[in-house]
Amino acid sequence: MKEQSYIYFLSNTYNNVLYIGVTNDIVRRTAEHKAKINKGFAYKYNCDKLVYYEIFTLMTTAISREKQLKNWKREWKNKLVNDFNLEWKDLSEEIGVTNEMIEAIKTMYDRHAELVSASPCYQEIAGQARNDVHYQAEQKASEEYEEFNKTQKLISDFDKEVKKLQQGGTQQ
Repeated sequence: MKEQSYIYFLSNTYNNVLYIGVTNDIVRRTAEHKAKINKGFAYKYNCDKLVYYEIFTLMTTAISREKQLKNWKREWKNKLVNDFNLEWKDLSEEIGVTNEMIEAIKTMYDRHAELVSASPCYQEIAGQARNDVHYQAEQKASEEYEEFNKTQKLISDFDKEVKKLQQGGTQQ
């Protein structure tokens, strides 16, 4: 199965707030926003309407794009959304998010919260599981970055060889 990464924009009902995120599973992540399980920016400003997304093959590329977009002016971001989704309609259903999925995620996280609050031992296990997931993601990103650097070096070496050949060809 081919891995994919995504950057995405969420907006609120009035389209006056934009949240930019990155994920490796846009369906799950959008459903989590709709379930309001994380109490961050998107929750605080009621951003749960998927209005834009881009697909990438490498997470490092998606993260770079996310950082780039976060530095853009709002009018540039609006144009990007308008070109992709003129009516700013919620694209959640189009990508496969269902009400059943949202409810299942709410139930799963509610149950997780119950278990964590009930058992100090479970808290330690849950914390370790989160750390393991973060470690695996960091390892994957590190491997992708190393591969990217190797590719960049090959391209650079190739460019140098081409320049040498071009300079040698003009001197004869």
